[in-house]
Formats: sequence, structure tokens, C-alpha cells
Amino acid sequence: MPASAGVRRRGAVRSEEARLAVLEATGRLFATQGYDHLTIEGIAAEAGVSKQTIYRWWSSKSAVVADALIEDLLLPDRPVVPDTGDIRADLIAWMQDLLDLVAQPGNDGLVRSLVAAACESTDIGIRLNDALGITATVSARIEAAVAAGQLPADLPVIEFVRALVGGFVLHSLERSEPAPEAAERLVRALLH
Repeated sequence: MPASAGVRRRGAVRSEEARLAVLEATGRLFATQGYDHLTIEGIAAEAGVSKQTIYRWWSSKSAVVADALIEDLLLPDRPVVPDTGDIRADLIAWMQDLLDLVAQPGNDGLVRSLVAAACESTDIGIRLNDALGITATVSARIEAAVAAGQLPADLPVIEFVRALVGGFVLHSLERSEPAPEAAERLVRALLH
């Protein structure tokens, strides 16, 4: 029998106010401390809730961070692919912005955290993709470049975007300092 049919679930009722407090606290602490120094204890203290409350709703720090990102409470100035009319330069600039973001002190664990959260839950993975809009926005920019004749008409757009994003994710998982020309080399490799 579903809970809505009159059966009361066990445990404390999930409070939307407490959920938002946790996500907002995550956003504030992430902005001041970065991902690597973010802790469940710190989030709980900042939000005015117990650690138990957080763990009742989220399985890990990664899951809380993913939800805060989905709710647009993290990284308000996310890198976007520019449209200068030069697809190669635009993709290189965007990839460099992404590499610079994760190279900032305290942020090197962010991508690993999001990958972990997406691996824990298919729903989080889908919601992250939708919320970040990377597939949609980068695909739209690639499709515009195809229409403008800058890229081949038969370019498999979705696969190209996945390879581009995958290159960024793999770099982040390696935990290595990006070479100065890393963004250019990745884009050049995919465009040849």
C-alpha cells in the first residue's frame, strides 16, 4: 500500500526547509572552502541540522554536492561554450575554462565527486546532465558549427560531445596538472 494511501512512514518526516538549508549550506561552504575541505559535519553545522539528517537523505558528500549543483546552488558562473564564429577557438576556450575551474585550490575533487554521485545513482546522473546542460548546450554549439560549414555535415554530434566531455573527466580523474596546451590538444585530436 503506498504511503499516500494513509500508511505513515517510519522515522522523521523529511522537511523541505531542512533539505534546502543543507543544500544552501553546501553551496556557501563550497564557495568559501572548495570541495576538498567540505565535510558533512561542516554542512550540518552550517545548516543547523544533524549529520543523521543529512545521511538520511544523501548517501555521501558527493550526493549532497550533486544535488546542490542540480539546484543551481553551486558554481553559478559555470563555463559555457562561447560562440565567436570559430568553433575550434570556442571549444578550446571552454575546455580551458573547465580545466582552470578544477585546478583552483580545493576544487580538484569536484569532478571526481560528481562522477561518484552519478555512479551511485542513475537518477543523479540524469539530473546532473540535465541541470548542467552540457550535452544540450555543447551539442547545440556543435550543430551550429556544422550548419555554418565549420564542421563536417556527417559529424556524429552526440558522440563528439561525449568524447570531449569524457576527455575532460578522464583528465580530472588522473589528478594531474594540465599541460598548458591540454585544452588545445584535446580539441585538435577530436577535430582531426
